[in-house]
Amino acid sequence: MPSDAVLYQAAALCLTYPDEDFRARLPLLREAAPQLREFVDHAAVTPARELAEHYVRVFDLKNRHSLYLSWWRDGDTRRRGMSLMRFKDVYRAAGLEFAGEELPDFLPAVLEYTARTGDTGLLTEYRDALDRLRSRLTDFGTPYASVLDAVCATLPAVRSGARP
Repeated sequence: MPSDAVLYQAAALCLTYPDEDFRARLPLLREAAPQLREFVDHAAVTPARELAEHYVRVFDLKNRHSLYLSWWRDGDTRRRGMSLMRFKDVYRAAGLEFAGEELPDFLPAVLEYTARTGDTGLLTEYRDALDRLRSRLTDFGTPYASVLDAVCATLPAVRSGARP
């Protein structure tokens, strides 16, 4: 398991809807993943309702900040179905069965898979999508950008010739 496994698991939690369970985990997240302290400290001092409304504004209203990795490459096309099947196949090959409420390319699910298996292949393959999401979150001025900063810092740079 890579040394970044705790970071990946913590980042997965930070990128899910901030419910009461999330708020209860903030002290643990702060200590376990110092790379995420900027976001965790922000979440800790932000009223629960305000944080939840911000999450919805950032991630749920438009695809501009999509947490679904295949959307960045395939958009809403038929190709995306094949990409989603591939995510499930990767999980299954690692002995995991994807049973989440979200699609298998949901970034928190991919981060959790990476934390559990040590396989950064999906994150590396979709590094260009992560960089584009990170850039848009930064431009939007949301603290969620710092979570993507921490994750991207653990991955190799995008190869030249990769999609913009």
